[in-house]
Amino acid sequence: MSSGGGFVTILKDYASAVAQPMLGGVAGDRQRFDEVIAPDGSLRPAWKGMAEVAVSLTATDLRRVSGDIARFLADDGVTYARPGEGAGPWRLDPMPLVIDAASWQPLEVGLAQRAELLNAILVDLYGEQRLLSERVVPAPVIFGHAGFNRVVAGPAGAADPRPLVLAATDLGRDADGEWLVLGDRAQAPSGIGYAMENRRVISRVLPELYREAGLHRMEPYFWALRSALIQSASGDLSDPRVVVLSPGTHSETAYDQAFLASTLGFPLVQGGDLTIKDGWVYLRAPGGQLERVDVILRRVDASWSDPLELRGDSQLGVAGLVEAVRRGRVRVVNGFGAGVLENPGLLPYLPAACEALLGEPLRLPSVPTYWAGTPLGLEALLEREDLVVRTLDGPVQALADLDRDELRARVLAEPHRYVGQELPVLSQAPTWSATGGAEPRPVTLRTFTLRYGSAYRPLVGGLASVRTSALGDPGERTSSSKDVWVLKETAGEPDQGLADVLPMTHARSVTVLVPRALEDMYWSGRYSERAEDLLRLILATHVIAEDFRTRPRSSGGATLDVMLGVMSRLSPGPADDLDAEFRSLLLDELRPGSVAQSIAGMRDALSGVRDQLSGDIWRIFGSTDRAADELRRNLYSHQVAESAGRTLTGILAMQGITASMIRDAGWHSIRTGRYLERALQVCQLLRCTATVRRGMDVDRDVLNAVLSSAESAVTHRRRYRGYVRPGGVLELLLLDRDNPRSLAFSLHELRLYLTALPASTGSSRPERLLDDLIADVDGAELATLVAIGGSGRPHLEAFLDHLFYGLTRLSEAIGEVHFASGPAPRPLNAMARSAT
Repeated sequence: MSSGGGFVTILKDYASAVAQPMLGGVAGDRQRFDEVIAPDGSLRPAWKGMAEVAVSLTATDLRRVSGDIARFLADDGVTYARPGEGAGPWRLDPMPLVIDAASWQPLEVGLAQRAELLNAILVDLYGEQRLLSERVVPAPVIFGHAGFNRVVAGPAGAADPRPLVLAATDLGRDADGEWLVLGDRAQAPSGIGYAMENRRVISRVLPELYREAGLHRMEPYFWALRSALIQSASGDLSDPRVVVLSPGTHSETAYDQAFLASTLGFPLVQGGDLTIKDGWVYLRAPGGQLERVDVILRRVDASWSDPLELRGDSQLGVAGLVEAVRRGRVRVVNGFGAGVLENPGLLPYLPAACEALLGEPLRLPSVPTYWAGTPLGLEALLEREDLVVRTLDGPVQALADLDRDELRARVLAEPHRYVGQELPVLSQAPTWSATGGAEPRPVTLRTFTLRYGSAYRPLVGGLASVRTSALGDPGERTSSSKDVWVLKETAGEPDQGLADVLPMTHARSVTVLVPRALEDMYWSGRYSERAEDLLRLILATHVIAEDFRTRPRSSGGATLDVMLGVMSRLSPGPADDLDAEFRSLLLDELRPGSVAQSIAGMRDALSGVRDQLSGDIWRIFGSTDRAADELRRNLYSHQVAESAGRTLTGILAMQGITASMIRDAGWHSIRTGRYLERALQVCQLLRCTATVRRGMDVDRDVLNAVLSSAESAVTHRRRYRGYVRPGGVLELLLLDRDNPRSLAFSLHELRLYLTALPASTGSSRPERLLDDLIADVDGAELATLVAIGGSGRPHLEAFLDHLFYGLTRLSEAIGEVHFASGPAPRPLNAMARSAT
């Protein structure tokens, strides 16, 4: 990097902003703790060394970093679905939250104690319930919370002494710089994948600063997490199977779940991929096989995890899972009852609970909270307008729009259901602004604590969030995230303090792809081929359109009409004008068969198997997104070909990546889908272009466009010396088993990949149907196909219609045999209603 004082200048400007508060206290509030600037205006210890390293960063470097971060996150396909919104890009601020070793050490001790306390509370609440019988915690606080699952209470539920394996804690600093707990996350803690992604991106855009900072790497913590999950298995198993249970690709933290599964090397599954048999949990394998599951890392909320004993309308869980846990046949992490720990009504009673269960004072205080079930708590909620009122288990936003009188009436009607919380004035940290400087913004920190061996070990680091207001409102949305850098005390200190943890095991495990995953891969192959074929057709047609844009309707104009007709058949839609038609085919995601719809379908299919794929896949989606964005911005006609070409390059790169995959059932599914789609596309292309006679000149131009769109023009030119006749084109695209773009080649390749799928037997229905199609093509006579009858080629038309119908039947049979895992699930409460 070039020398200069860019970073130093930014820090000086930031210090000035801190010293001069803005109106409303949103930025530069001297009453708030600043993470970088001490009260005397000097840099805090954590940042003194950082500034020395970063002095060479210029303003140009820092402006580049912001753009690079957005590009890297897009290339990695990192998304987050904010409540009430669809999935959008994950946002990362380039300036990390930096904490020195001396400041981190007491926080680490407090987090470890808190996790141990929460685990002890779980054991007690679902066991002997001493906290309730001795009135350390009021019973209504527990029984009034939806996270308390009675189905796991009692002696059987208390059999597990370690129900809490992974916990997350949300923290903020008050005006004195003391850490306060804003809330606990134990149901299905999320964010650790995002934290690791933040670290990966920042280390790439600020490599010098990252290398010289002397911070703790995060990788050993993931090794420890993997080890802890394997050790969670019941009994003495040599190779327990662990899976990550996800609600699906539409979950708000779908990326986090897939990242975690991929990093740990565990399958990412959904409820429909699992089944219960004889009290054991099994993974559905292709061909009707079952593979036993020993540990489930649960990312589905407990109430949705078992429609048999919990929510009957759930289609996300596994019927009978609670009973399997009760019998000790499978370990679920975290346990089903862990959701009660997220109860804000517990916070005022944690100090007493810590004394009762651990015999020591609580080290990490919580945000002041008042439960309305006591006279003093009720008085506080009714009289103090500075408290944020919320229910024990509902979102904060649920009461945000109520006026004071209506809120008061609700609290008085059910006081035990409500708490009030004092919101701390959060600390502030520098955040990169659009103008190229740093502005003070409030921040919170999410930490993660893992039970590793016999003790709880906090992640040295975490996930910081930039807040939109200065108050620590737990329901407030965030504007972006920050990487968290905890500096080492000495250079030789082991990362994460885990000198004894080993990297991921080298032991080989049996990999099983569930039918849903095979189907996703199959459709990714089909969508990829569909997008490629339409892109080639668009490029070939656009050349014709540009050549004859200003000419009268000649043979070129007639050829253009034919090719536009082919595209409209493949992707029906309105054609207002020529340029609008091309742009619609490329950009309109709602248009059936369009490039945008195919890419969206491919992205959705691959999202379901993200844990199985190389990260390069998502970089390709980033490049196709940028090509589409440029087409939207640039209205010149040449941009159509430019963006289509860049998108085609991305699709071809994706096929190159899949070619490097391990030759397992997933790879064979992708190839099956690809060659089935190619066969369908060839049939449609020839059906629209080669079955009708339009005159010698028009037919020649149309056939040349067909060869170009089928990537066979060079082969045809070499073979036939540029002499374009229907017979040569049909031989090359229909019958030539050496041409990878031909129908015959596609069917024979399809036979190889279909036979390799797990459910294939050699005589299954898809294989029989495919053999019949291969026999039809191999037995076809070219002279008969090109024979003219009237104004067209009736034999060719009938032959292509027959093949297209057969391929459609084959597609349906493949789905029934290879991907169906039984009838579609129905909510159990719906079945009960239909039976009455």
